[in-house]
Amino acid sequence: MLKSLSISNYALIDKVEVTFDGGLTVITGETGAGKSVLLGALSLILGQRSDTGALLNKEQKCVVEGEFYIGNYGLVKFFEESDVDYDDVTIIRRELLPSGKSRAFVNDTPVNLSFLKNISAQLIDVHSQHQNLLLDDNGFHMMVIDTMAGNKSLIEKYQKKYAAYRKLQKAIDEMIADNAKQKADLDYMQFQFEQLDNAKLQKGEQAELEQSLEQLSHAEEIKTNLVEVVNNLSQEPSPVLDVLSDSINKLEKISSYLPDGNELIKRIESARIDLKDLADDIETRAEDLDYNPEVIQQVQERINLIYDLQQKHRMDTVEELIALKEELQAKIDKVNFFDEELNSKKAELEVLKADLDKVCNKITSSRKNVFKPVKKSIEEKLQCLGIPHANFVIEHSQSEDFTKNGKDEVEFLFAGNKGGQPAPINKVASGGEISRVMLSIKSLLSSSKGLPTIIFDEIDTGVSGEVADQMGQIMEQMGTSMQVISITHLPQITVKGDHHFKVFKTDKADKTISNIRKLAHEDRVVEVAKMLSGSTLSDAAIENARALLNN
Repeated sequence: MLKSLSISNYALIDKVEVTFDGGLTVITGETGAGKSVLLGALSLILGQRSDTGALLNKEQKCVVEGEFYIGNYGLVKFFEESDVDYDDVTIIRRELLPSGKSRAFVNDTPVNLSFLKNISAQLIDVHSQHQNLLLDDNGFHMMVIDTMAGNKSLIEKYQKKYAAYRKLQKAIDEMIADNAKQKADLDYMQFQFEQLDNAKLQKGEQAELEQSLEQLSHAEEIKTNLVEVVNNLSQEPSPVLDVLSDSINKLEKISSYLPDGNELIKRIESARIDLKDLADDIETRAEDLDYNPEVIQQVQERINLIYDLQQKHRMDTVEELIALKEELQAKIDKVNFFDEELNSKKAELEVLKADLDKVCNKITSSRKNVFKPVKKSIEEKLQCLGIPHANFVIEHSQSEDFTKNGKDEVEFLFAGNKGGQPAPINKVASGGEISRVMLSIKSLLSSSKGLPTIIFDEIDTGVSGEVADQMGQIMEQMGTSMQVISITHLPQITVKGDHHFKVFKTDKADKTISNIRKLAHEDRVVEVAKMLSGSTLSDAAIENARALLNN
């Protein structure tokens, strides 16, 4: 429920603060006084687009703040999922800056316009004259039926399955398209794969081959130097190993005179053994190393094969080539085993389709069950509203394919005259009849949709007299279970209000501003009297107004 609304620096409004209560609240005022400005300001905190042209003072920011009681409407989870602090009394604020930027806050937490639209859709239904265009929208017709049928959980269940069905269907379509393309490329992919497969590539082999080629190409130089090292260690005159052995013999002669003589002997002996092992290893390498042009050619050819494959496929490593081969293998397997995979996906799709059909049938049955009650309720309200021969028809058909709302198609048709042929409402109904049809639908929805607040913006256009009185009664009845705010120009509706606000303009030295105030009983008498007789008040108008209000 909307508890209060604060507006500053918006259009004709300098600063206004309004406190609202439950029941039926009526707002009146002369044409141009600023009633629509209130709704325009309210629309900002409902997530509508902003415009700097709405600033009264172009150098100051506009602030619109609404206080809502949202307890008992099951919105805690919605707030938690959006990471916004929840409070039963929630404050929504929108700021429009002179720069053209705007900011929005819910309980002082910054939010985006999408959040505002989502939360406001669960708090307020603003019905203005342009919303009558919804009567041309079959989606609106379906929403009315589903609301009355209480299909929310069924629709959510269906739409989850429908999303999975569409996703799987899209995947199958893409599979078929990809297969057609890959099938056309199969021969070329097979050729590429065989070329890579025949190469028998091994991870890390390129570096080993390049190192081996480098060694084989310099075999003679390497062997010559290795032999010289071996000679230095063990074969040339005064080889290092003989020198070390001689040094050990000399130390043994004097070891008894040296405290650490034996330690020195051990160290030299250890060095001699290491060098002996090293010499043997180098000698073995030298013996194993021969310049072999055939081996060099084989290694070179292997490296050239790798280089050619890398250049052809624009890759830098053997590992990338191996990955490409595996990718080609997967694509070839996908083509070869396509029918098997496709049949598996189609079988999965059939299971989903069967599930969808079951839920669809439940939804269709639920919808059909409310067709007669909805028709009866709306026709009864229209009869009270001065259309005694109203014929409200719910035309139902089914499509072969699934849609986001099932297989049903629903359209509202209307005939206002006895024996008239029902047709789409906006094609056969007058403006006054359209307003009455829409009020009847909104009244019906208010009992089932559970919205805290509904706002009617001059829904009474084109009606008067007894019909206006009946419209007022319907709004009054709606006000017993929800907050109803009606912007009206009809006294018959005005007198039904539990609370009455008047919007008026005040001329100042440099500008005209709009304001609003709540009327006490006697002020209401005067206001209603003016609505009955114009600005010139008569005693009869006053008494008539008093009687209407007291009634």
